[in-house]
Amino acid sequence: MLRFYNLVPLVLYGLAISLLASPGVAASYTPQVVDLTLGFSTAGRPITAVRVGTGARELVLVGATHGGPEANTYRLVRDLIAHFRAAPAEVPRDVRLLLIPTLNPDGLALDTRFNAQGVDLNRNMDTGLDACPENDWRTQVYGARGIVSATGGSAPETEVESRLIRAVLYDSSAAIFYHSAGGELFPPYCAHQPSIALAEAYADAAGYTYTRYYPRYMITGGMHDWAGSLDIAAFTPELWNGEDSDTRENHTALHALFAETTALLPLPAARVRGAFSVPAPIWRFWQSNGGLNWLGEPLEPARIVDGQLRQTFSGGTVVVDAAHADTAAFVTLDALRTSDIRAWQTRAIPYQLPDEANTRVRFAETARRWAHMIGEPIGTVEAGVSFTDGTPRTVQYFTRARLELNLAVQPPRVVISPLGWYTSVQAHARAAITHATLR
Repeated sequence: MLRFYNLVPLVLYGLAISLLASPGVAASYTPQVVDLTLGFSTAGRPITAVRVGTGARELVLVGATHGGPEANTYRLVRDLIAHFRAAPAEVPRDVRLLLIPTLNPDGLALDTRFNAQGVDLNRNMDTGLDACPENDWRTQVYGARGIVSATGGSAPETEVESRLIRAVLYDSSAAIFYHSAGGELFPPYCAHQPSIALAEAYADAAGYTYTRYYPRYMITGGMHDWAGSLDIAAFTPELWNGEDSDTRENHTALHALFAETTALLPLPAARVRGAFSVPAPIWRFWQSNGGLNWLGEPLEPARIVDGQLRQTFSGGTVVVDAAHADTAAFVTLDALRTSDIRAWQTRAIPYQLPDEANTRVRFAETARRWAHMIGEPIGTVEAGVSFTDGTPRTVQYFTRARLELNLAVQPPRVVISPLGWYTSVQAHARAAITHATLR
């Protein structure tokens, strides 16, 4: 049963956002316009954005995911930036408009559809989170003009640009991913009603042809499909041709959305896991990073500690830092403390590492896949005791996690130790000691 006190952190978080977002409550309202660097591309080029307004309903506009061949979408977002920079009051008080001219600056500079590693970013997202297997990520993908190539990446979200847009959208209401060309507009393949409603309204106002599915081939690993699976209203408009930016049509359509923000830009909703409510940014991080398999169930309610929203799961503590909103550092696993690592290492027991070379390969592959979440390795592969069942396991420490090789399953798999359980127990013990001292 969801207890009332579990909702308190969510209310406080909402109030904190509102207070940060609204420097005053005067009758006149002029939205703030802020230039941002969200992160950097594979080749080190900055990925920039402009944020207009500070409302709780974030609408994200993304251009030039396919680089040079779709440079007209880059020009579209640049045109919209120039317009809203000159007329920021057009953005409603409850909206936060984030405009990203290009998610793929390398492809734009090199005049290629792909990023600097030859990966199609709009085929690289983890779209296995919804109920439709047809759109699941794969290496062999359909691309421009239906050409099939191995450009989906070696695994879902291998690319820094893919992980960056994922992090930016953790607290978003909606996202529009501009592409070209053809004049169609379509929502996620797996039915998501907020996306469908948003897409229909936008298509009607812009004059694009609304179609329930992309008509030419199956898109796998697409950003709009990934977003819909995390309850972010999303769709993809294809501009009419490969040259024009369709600025007037899209500006008109944005105003149609602004006229119905409550209906079309739903606030991100918390989810209930077990006895606890999980705020939307934390739930989206949890879902995107392995869910039960990696982070387990929540152990405690979400809390605001030192200005950060924190919630502990069996696999670790997830931290939301509003100071890093719209960057890859917005939602992260909490860093491990040196004192805790030393305490855990004292529990290590000597035993023969099973197939040591293969063990190191498994850890290396897992660490590379999840480096954005677990951080850098602190030590080498060693022997230790499982926090789950007390059995000997092969372990390695990273700055934000401890990995265990579980040989009890076939094939053996590397998993995050349930560090949250240990951290939670220690925190309650310290609190009890402090309380006893104060008395």
